[in-house]
Amino acid sequence: MNSREKGKKGEREFASLCRDKGFSRVRRTQQYCGNTGEAADVVGLPGVHAEVKRVENLNIYNAIEQAKRDSKKSGRVPAVFHRKNYREWLVTMTADDWFNLYRESELLNSNYRSDNDE
Repeated sequence: MNSREKGKKGEREFASLCRDKGFSRVRRTQQYCGNTGEAADVVGLPGVHAEVKRVENLNIYNAIEQAKRDSKKSGRVPAVFHRKNYREWLVTMTADDWFNLYRESELLNSNYRSDNDE
């Protein structure tokens, strides 16, 4: 399988995972020559620009830079969703974006405390 086909397969796989997790509107975008106007690999995660990588060796800094560059028009939070063969999906974003999302999350706003919190 060539890298383009593996990329498409990874995007479909990730979109399916999102739907399984309750995000029923997530779908792979149609990409022509790498540019759709909406440059995300998948759409339907509100407020998130999703760059999907399904590779064994990922330069995560290049991937996050691509996501940041491609998300500028939309103003969505850039995130890279990635996995290797036989591994779980991971999400990478800048620490600033993560703290902003966490600050707005239900977890923080629910006054959740674990046994290890002080």
